[in-house]
Amino acid sequence: MNLAGDADLIIGVDTHLDTHTAALCDARGRALSRLQVPATAAGYAQLLAWARSAAAGSRAVWAVEGTRHYGLGLARHLVSQGEQVSEIDASHHAGKRRAGKSDAIDAVRAARELLARPHPAQMRADGDREALRLLMTGRDNAIQSCKTARTALAAILVTAPAPLRERLRQLPRERRARECAALTCPEAADRQTRILHQTLIRLGQRIAALAETAADLEAQITEIVEEMAPGLVAAEAGLGALSAAQILLPWSHAGRIHSEAAFAMLPGTAPVPVSSGRTGRHRLNRLGDRQLNRALHIIAVTRMRCHPQTLAYVQRRRAEGKTDQEIRRCLKRYLARHHYRTLNSQISRPA
Repeated sequence: MNLAGDADLIIGVDTHLDTHTAALCDARGRALSRLQVPATAAGYAQLLAWARSAAAGSRAVWAVEGTRHYGLGLARHLVSQGEQVSEIDASHHAGKRRAGKSDAIDAVRAARELLARPHPAQMRADGDREALRLLMTGRDNAIQSCKTARTALAAILVTAPAPLRERLRQLPRERRARECAALTCPEAADRQTRILHQTLIRLGQRIAALAETAADLEAQITEIVEEMAPGLVAAEAGLGALSAAQILLPWSHAGRIHSEAAFAMLPGTAPVPVSSGRTGRHRLNRLGDRQLNRALHIIAVTRMRCHPQTLAYVQRRRAEGKTDQEIRRCLKRYLARHHYRTLNSQISRPA
């Protein structure tokens, strides 16, 4: 879809917590009008009424920054009113150094960025996909909080009295947390001993509660992944529910990512060409969705350990002189393309 030839007007929106700034541009990127509204339901309605009045029947397309962050409320309102909304990354723009930066300038830049794109980005879906994102966020928070509590517990045991330290330090971490949660303070203990036991009990109980929360969230994640992509986890070697969820989140729905090459570029698994003149080479791509990259890395490492076809591929590539690091990169790029094809064939576009 070539928006420059398909739309009469582009409305770029720079979104923030309290305000949204919009710029109405023509199909050549020239700014015609600007408006700033509060980031409220009334502001969304005011912005839409202004855009429709200014468009005067012409076909307009919205380029909204942060459609899964500050711009989500506006994007949902526009879609519910039948407007076409494209997602613009709130990333560093090359033109900021030359043109400066303000909300109005960024709004115009968003419109021009959409005009320059051969494949406009669709909004990520709500529904099960958004529920999956919330569950993954909650689980990550529980896991990180649990790690912090375990670290604090281990640090406290280092300076604990020798009998207590020797009793607890060598235990596996799950059992150690349970033992700490079940501690009882000796009678007639001094204040320091009493507070030490209280701290260990609280940390043990917190670790147990967070681990239980993470397990419950993981069960819900597994259920949603199975509903969104039935049989995917069971059919794919090295793929678990959490890795599948991390792949589903940026993929979102069929049609959002226009090609398997684009999906391979999304997590930074596709190399970047850096050729010039007579030099033709590529470099490692360190940009992109790092959580998706991590999920692909986990799948690749697992397959390199126990998947027969992958092990045969690894042996062949090693014979060609490739290092294990280079082989993992090739596998991650293949896995990104493979899972893109699999998901596109299994899951239809959202209603």
